[in-house]
Amino acid sequence: MTFQYGLDDFRHVVTGAALMASGGGGSYHDAMRVLEQLEASGWSGSVEIKDYDGATDACVLAMMGSPDAAEDLSLAAIQRAMNNTVDAFRTLCGTAPTCVIPVEIGPINSLVPLIAALGDTPVKWVVNGDGSGRAVPELPQTLYSGAATLTASPCVLADNAQRAEDARSVRLQAATAADVESLAGSVVAAFGSYAGIMLWPSTAANGFALTDHYLSGTLEQVRALGAYMEDADGPHTTEHIVAKLESLTGRSATSALTNAYITEVTQSTNGASLDVGIIRLDDTPDPRDSTSTHYLYNMNENLILYAAQDGAPVIIAPDSICYYSEATGRGFSNAFDDLAPYHDRQTGKSTGVPVSVISIRAASAFRDAAGVCDSFAGLLRRIGYAGGPLKGPA
Repeated sequence: MTFQYGLDDFRHVVTGAALMASGGGGSYHDAMRVLEQLEASGWSGSVEIKDYDGATDACVLAMMGSPDAAEDLSLAAIQRAMNNTVDAFRTLCGTAPTCVIPVEIGPINSLVPLIAALGDTPVKWVVNGDGSGRAVPELPQTLYSGAATLTASPCVLADNAQRAEDARSVRLQAATAADVESLAGSVVAAFGSYAGIMLWPSTAANGFALTDHYLSGTLEQVRALGAYMEDADGPHTTEHIVAKLESLTGRSATSALTNAYITEVTQSTNGASLDVGIIRLDDTPDPRDSTSTHYLYNMNENLILYAAQDGAPVIIAPDSICYYSEATGRGFSNAFDDLAPYHDRQTGKSTGVPVSVISIRAASAFRDAAGVCDSFAGLLRRIGYAGGPLKGPA
């Protein structure tokens, strides 16, 4: 099925992605600011969205970097980074993709491929899908990385220089997605806070290997979710959002916490690509009065929700751990500007605005892809959890 996405659809994509991204994929506030700038530019066109046809040169396209470090992110900056990345891929690899696909679900990374298709570039349409059904900390935690014939290299990164002749770009060649991740992180650090990245090319040379190696339909899922949220007369209950998620995705979803309060945020940027943090949630705005405390551990994206009183995990990645607020009617990320309505960074206290935490079961194709669960297990060990995955429905 083919869709034409206009500006309102872009907004719905950002709103839906902010909820489904498991706390990552870029800042919701940054993405909405970018769309305000797009509207102010007078753009009123559309972008074609459809399933991959197995016959068109394609690549994964994304922004890579720390959401909190990317404070100057704007429409112009994204367009320059995308144009420079596509141009560099054409120059360094001898080809340019006609279509692109998001690396993940996220307010920024679901939007970036749509923006890339706006300009005077070889990119003409966007694949209705992504590599994980959520946002992920690193490249190996994607369905793409589990495909034997779909290699991450060649990978090209480029900065957002205003003039093409000033753009810095790098072509990376490595055996695995993990190796590309390591090298790309160093490049992003050298470029600044973020960079455009294009990788996992799907061409005739590898039999258009993207076919059957992505989660189909997820871009339309987040758009439909965003439309459901934005077109309502007021915020939906957490229960209604959970039911809508199950209806749209066909995956089980549950509310792990309903109307809790963010009472403490510990967050730091690790190099240029990862924000590492711990979010404390209590059943009262003042943690001194709390009878139930949970901790959310993240590396850009939420990885584990832990119940302090039980001494046990409640949700573990690759399942999604998503934020929603019945007060604002929106999902959000771990970026400081997204957390601000719920936690006052200056006082270090809850603002009194409640939030819910929703679990979405990982898509079976994603969860069962070669290396995905092992890669998540490695991330969990890095934050101190060495246990196994939680059991759940398929």
